[in-house]
Amino acid sequence: MLTLRSFLAIVALALGLMVSACGTTGGTAGARDADPVTTSQVVTPYKLGSSDRLRVTVFGHQDLSGEFEVDGSGAISMPLIGEVNAIGLSARELEASVASRLSDGYILNPRVSVEVINYRPFYILGEVGRPGEYPFTSGLTVQNAVAAAGGYTYRANKRVVYIKSIDAPAEVAYDLTATTVVKPGDTIRIGERIF
Repeated sequence: MLTLRSFLAIVALALGLMVSACGTTGGTAGARDADPVTTSQVVTPYKLGSSDRLRVTVFGHQDLSGEFEVDGSGAISMPLIGEVNAIGLSARELEASVASRLSDGYILNPRVSVEVINYRPFYILGEVGRPGEYPFTSGLTVQNAVAAAGGYTYRANKRVVYIKSIDAPAEVAYDLTATTVVKPGDTIRIGERIF
């Protein structure tokens, strides 16, 4: 005969199985993102990458100054000194590199300034109105990026965002706040909420 205690144990087991079955997607990984472990963001100096457009000024030498694009190999090609590696450097590090190359037999005490005038685009996908590639602007946050992409869909998880930075091996989950920043080249994924 079935006792009340046995009956409650069976009901609890059945409910547990139903909840775990509802949590599986059966499709692609990450289709439904439930309570991921999130990380706090650390803002680091911007590192140059392919497709960044730079203005390099060599003070007193207009013929060496100009606008240059970081090519696919990660370099800019300047008059007199040729290709200079730029990928992975900050603007200040590139200034020092160009000045060093110019001071090696070309110009006495060169003063160089590097300014990023056009950043590489960012990408947004997932539960937004118009996923795709968008131009980066300084000070961009995830909320601004979502607005540019047509806003959230009704299924969007508005608490967590997944960001794959160009220099990171995998995407990282972040708390979605008003200050969650986007860097040039980032791929942003807005997941789907469960309920």
